Amino acid sequence: MNKSELVSAIAAKSGLSKVDSAKALNGMMEAIKGALKKGDKVALVGFGTFSVSKRSARQGINPATQKTITIAAKKVVKFKAGADLADEVK
Repeated sequence: MNKSELVSAIAAKSGLSKVDSAKALNGMMEAIKGALKKGDKVALVGFGTFSVSKRSARQGINPATQKTITIAAKKVVKFKAGADLADEVK
């Protein structure tokens, strides 16, 4: 499912227009991005939790040259599915 299909599904389920559904989806995504950027967790009960985790620097191997390289530290976004979502997918 891509973003436009998701907007259509939201419109069908909620009774909103596609324009309003797109605004709601974009607003939700911006709110989640903003919270994660500040380092906060976003917990949607029954759906899941978005969080930011720090990944430390580590050694890796360049597959083309087989030389050791240093992979820089970075922050990564994690998502842990909630119980309701996990049960629905089973």
